[in-house]
Amino acid sequence: MEPRFFKIPVCVGDVSLNVAKGHFATRNSHTNYFIDVTRQQSCIRDAEAVAQQLAQLNLTQHIMMDTILCMDGTRVIGTCLAQKLTQGGFRSINAGKEIYVLREHPSTNGKLIFRDNARFMLEEKNVLLLLASVTTGGTVRKGIECVEYYKGNVAGIAAIYSHQKEIDGIPVVSLFDTNDLPGYASYLPEECPMCREKQELDAVVDKYGYSAL
Repeated sequence: MEPRFFKIPVCVGDVSLNVAKGHFATRNSHTNYFIDVTRQQSCIRDAEAVAQQLAQLNLTQHIMMDTILCMDGTRVIGTCLAQKLTQGGFRSINAGKEIYVLREHPSTNGKLIFRDNARFMLEEKNVLLLLASVTTGGTVRKGIECVEYYKGNVAGIAAIYSHQKEIDGIPVVSLFDTNDLPGYASYLPEECPMCREKQELDAVVDKYGYSAL
C-alpha cells in the first residue's frame, strides 16, 4: 500500500513539506516519518524557494564559500543557492564571487570520490554540504570524510530537514527540524521498536524516493 502523504501545517516562506507517517527503512536507519522532497529536488520553482530561504539564514555572511557539494540529489537546489549567494546586492561576502557546484560521486564501496579534473574545486576550499534531509548523520559524515580527504574544509551543513543540530561539531542549518514533526524518531535498524513489535515496513526509502512494500 502506498504511504499516505500530508502537508505539515508549518511553511517556511514558500517552502512546504510533504510527509507520511509509518515504518520506513533507509540505508542507515528506520524512521516513523518519510519526508518527500521530490518537488524541491526536481522542480526549479520549488528549488528556488528552498534556495531563497537557505540564503536568508546567513549561511555565508561571515565565511567565503567556494564550493557547494550537493548530496541527496540536491544539485538543482545547489545551483539556485549558488546563484542567490553570488548575486549582487545580496547580503553575503560571496556576492560577485564564484561558487562551484558539485554533486556526489559514490564509489563501489560507498565512499565519495572525485576525478582529478574536479579536485581543485575541493582542495583548500571552503565547502558547504547540502542535503535534502539529515537523520542519523551517516551521509553527512561521508561528505565530511570526502572533503577532508581532498584537503578541503567543511564550512557548513545545510538541509531542508534535519533531525540533528550539529554533526561532529559543525552546526546544521535547516528549514525544518523535529519541532515541525511531532514524535519524529529515527532508530538504528537493530534497535527499532517498530520491528520488535512486528510492525511491517511501509516502504524502503533513499535519496531517489520510496518503494512501497
